[in-house]
Amino acid sequence: MSGCMYPIRGKSKAKRILWGAPQNQISWAFMKEIRENHPCQVFDCNPYIEVYQFRENLYGLFNQNCDGAGDVWMWLTVGPEKCFLIDTAYGLGDSRSLVDQLSGGKEIIVVNTHDHFDHAFGNCRFDKVYCHEDLVPLLKAQNEHMWDYLFDENGNNIWLQFDRRDLPVFRPYEIVGVPDGYTWDLGGGHIMELIRSNGHGGPGASMFLDRKNRILFPGDNICSDVSGCGSVSYPIEKCSLYQYRECVRKLNERLDEYDYLFPMHFMCNVESNLIPNVLQALDEVLADPEHNYDYEQSTVSANGGAPRVRKYKYIHGFSTLAYQVFDTEPELIPAALRHLPQK
Repeated sequence: MSGCMYPIRGKSKAKRILWGAPQNQISWAFMKEIRENHPCQVFDCNPYIEVYQFRENLYGLFNQNCDGAGDVWMWLTVGPEKCFLIDTAYGLGDSRSLVDQLSGGKEIIVVNTHDHFDHAFGNCRFDKVYCHEDLVPLLKAQNEHMWDYLFDENGNNIWLQFDRRDLPVFRPYEIVGVPDGYTWDLGGGHIMELIRSNGHGGPGASMFLDRKNRILFPGDNICSDVSGCGSVSYPIEKCSLYQYRECVRKLNERLDEYDYLFPMHFMCNVESNLIPNVLQALDEVLADPEHNYDYEQSTVSANGGAPRVRKYKYIHGFSTLAYQVFDTEPELIPAALRHLPQK
């Protein structure tokens, strides 16, 4: 396997062929410990997903990333009457049957944090998906060719070895856009709340707050590897990083409502006292984006594209915040269209 990390002996049927950028040591050590030494289940209905139970009613569904980026969690909360699934990964394997088995066949509420490959390409396994209303146009761009980039010109897997027939056959599904602050009741007053975040994933990106379990699911805006939280452009009050900073400012005022963070990649069960440190890093960057960074690096996305120069700011006690500086805010391109031939 090409890459810098020692392979993890997980239980998933899929096997890693190639990595993009290596993950940092702390994130990799966490995942190695979880996947090799903690109890997990792999069900016959979907041998690609490793299932970890973190709370009495909270399951982490671990998916190896089908391209060379970081592996991804889906979070399933089983309420008294309904269950709540955050993100759908690439859709590799029968995720619908797996959720039915874990929830005892309860009604499934599916939501997206954002539209990226590893978070929303499995949506068509389900009949209906909720998201922030600004995300709807990006999800509507999904199509039957959006998985093609995972294979070379001869049809061979590039990054992860799996049976191509285990990917979904795309079909239209209902997309329901909801406003910031929208809530769902899983029964018995178990409330889940959508919080518009912006930042990573753009204007429609969202976090979700489990009020009963006192858990915040922050999407990709908080990550123990690299927190890519958007870009800086001018006027600064309209840029994605500033808009994300406004979300974190509000979260900082609500610290009495949640105790733990469960990001979509790598480390989870992170204590909520991290939020003030995230806010501090954002404030320092936005005070002088051109100079208030700790280091700069040219990177290439695991799933292709031109090299990009990103600036990195350390988040005290955690990872780094990564951003780019532009004259104007970049155009938001649906993930489902990024690797398709341009007409």
